[in-house]
Amino acid sequence: MTDWTIILRSMTSRLFSTLVTVLTVAIAVGLLVVLASMRDAGRRAFERGSGDMHLLVSADASPLVSVLNGVFYANAPRRPITWERYEQLVKGTPAEWAIPTQLGDSYMGLPVLATTPEFFTRFRPDAEHPWKAASGRFFDKPFEVVVGARAAKATGLRVGERVFLTHGIAQSRQAGDAGAPEAHVHYDFSYEVVGVLEPTGSSHDRAVFTDLASSWVIHAHDRRTRQDPAIKTTTEADLVAADRLITGVYLRLFTRPGSNTPANLPQVFDALRRDATLTVAQPKQEIDRLFVIVSDLNQIFLAIGACVLLASGVGIMLALYNSMESRRRQVAVLRVLGASKGRVFGLVLTESALIGVMGAIVGAGGAAIGARLVAAALKSRVGVVVTPDLSPTVVVVLLAGTVVLAALAGVVPAVMAYRTSVARNLRPIG
Repeated sequence: MTDWTIILRSMTSRLFSTLVTVLTVAIAVGLLVVLASMRDAGRRAFERGSGDMHLLVSADASPLVSVLNGVFYANAPRRPITWERYEQLVKGTPAEWAIPTQLGDSYMGLPVLATTPEFFTRFRPDAEHPWKAASGRFFDKPFEVVVGARAAKATGLRVGERVFLTHGIAQSRQAGDAGAPEAHVHYDFSYEVVGVLEPTGSSHDRAVFTDLASSWVIHAHDRRTRQDPAIKTTTEADLVAADRLITGVYLRLFTRPGSNTPANLPQVFDALRRDATLTVAQPKQEIDRLFVIVSDLNQIFLAIGACVLLASGVGIMLALYNSMESRRRQVAVLRVLGASKGRVFGLVLTESALIGVMGAIVGAGGAAIGARLVAAALKSRVGVVVTPDLSPTVVVVLLAGTVVLAALAGVVPAVMAYRTSVARNLRPIG
């Protein structure tokens, strides 16, 4: 009878205990693998929203707030930029393109981004793939809207329907506050849905996009009707300088072929920052800062996973320890048949390590399947594309560490087997 036969028979003789212990190890390993793989995946998901812009210019309180509002639609910026200042910025900045944006309206609680047609022809939300329309087309004139993939799913909007936009976002009404003031809907101007976008896996999927000029017109109409209730219509000809406002500018500088990093980025960044009325942000840099802020939370999650793995190691030790109490007679028989103390010690240690190997393999396989299921759920329900990815080196180190921990957990039961008295445990029972 070989050592492997002895080990396998030992494990199958207490099959339920073995399976539970393997499952405990698998859960711990799977948790650690998922956490490790999702750390970088989450960062890439955030970077996808900033796309191929190099700078974001706004009048927000800080660069991080500017990125959260202008790219991830956290809130509508409170301080606008005049169109005259935007034109000065374009003339004074060596940019490949500068796309104005305006946030402030909503539709069914979803943010509405007013911009120009260049938003779809020049800006790329994931830095590699351009915008694509799942149905219809991009807007090319005022009072047309294009709906993001997630926004279309949430609202059920289709090409050809007409909608009315809401001034601001009535969060309190959505929360069920019956005493909240009624949201102001721009009923004087209807918009036609001309396109629905394909998913990009970015924050832009939950937005509704419209022409900048039409946004100016509907807000100018509100201003004019407050001054004279008899006014019935407002056109672009009625706009004044105070109506032509934006809340942000997407900027991309010139780069060398094959490179995404402009050589003059530091100089342009410093030049724009000299204007105290503007806030200049490098989206990728601000996202890195955001992840530095939440890095402690990642460490907590990893620590929890490590504690679960340590607990599984204790479980292995307890399972083998308890089994040794009922296997002392078997160990004594092995000793009589010629097995040395060292061989008995090795058998128990190998059994413990084998449980760790099985748990590590099951956990890694389960994590790979589970991470993809979670990623698919996030894409379909939230609209965020998270691609789990983990370095093979990290996986190997994690699995090797699990096996070593399992082997260490078997030391105490192995010592018990090593010290088993042959004479005492071969006495006749009764």
